[in-house]
Amino acid sequence: MRTHEWHALGTFHTILGKQIFVVDKGTAAKTMVILHGYPTSSFDYWMVIDRLSQHFRVIVHDHIGFGFSEKPIDYSYSLIDQANVALALWKSLNLHEVTILAHDYGTSVATEILAQLEEGYNELKVHSLILCNGSIHIELSQLRFIQKLLKNKILGPIVAQLASERTFIRNMTIIWYDKSTVNIAEFKEMWQLLIRDNGRKVLPKITQYINQRYTYWHRWIGALERTEIPVKIVWATEDPVAVKAIALQLNKEIPHSELHLLERTGHYPMLENPDAWLAFILK
Repeated sequence: MRTHEWHALGTFHTILGKQIFVVDKGTAAKTMVILHGYPTSSFDYWMVIDRLSQHFRVIVHDHIGFGFSEKPIDYSYSLIDQANVALALWKSLNLHEVTILAHDYGTSVATEILAQLEEGYNELKVHSLILCNGSIHIELSQLRFIQKLLKNKILGPIVAQLASERTFIRNMTIIWYDKSTVNIAEFKEMWQLLIRDNGRKVLPKITQYINQRYTYWHRWIGALERTEIPVKIVWATEDPVAVKAIALQLNKEIPHSELHLLERTGHYPMLENPDAWLAFILK
């Protein structure tokens, strides 16, 4: 699929004063909301959304600063703000009961939502939470060199301006386990979504999410440790960033969790190994 085809599937919603791109597919009674990863977009789910929508009404949006959503220059890009946008979007769509599926960056958005539920937010019931390959335990993650550069407040804007499609493709290929499944055309589409509008300018601000994972570690890990919501951990074991040790630690500390390990698969399992990933998600 090309990104213009993905764009045609979605609509724009004004949420907290910002334009948010949303794909809403399926008519099943149960609803799944998806929180995508960094630095990509909802387009990550183009290969699996048709099959997911046979079981759920599937709603996936681009976070502010990502994909087709608005990319304001003067904005905090905090994970807490991204959680507030997600909750406001779901409220505007009259969602009351959902399953949350979160990957990468989206896993921290999801843990902030758990923290807000714990604090008394009562306009949403979460039936279950599915966590996929995110560096929630940031102290265990193996950050890529490009991530370290982009989060540097001095070097980040320079690196973002100098970044090229070629470097993006190289960095994406590194986090794929099965190089035979690498789709260069797909990576080029992702790159165009990343840089569209103010993409280069906002990327260093977005990358500060790494520091927020340290700042709010006790809030977010604590919410996971105390949640009564069933949690399914679906983890690709060959992810060089969100390593297997994170999944094992989450399974140990989350009371109502089950762990499913997806072998011989890298950081984007929904693209690299969609059939096996779907089997675990829908199990």
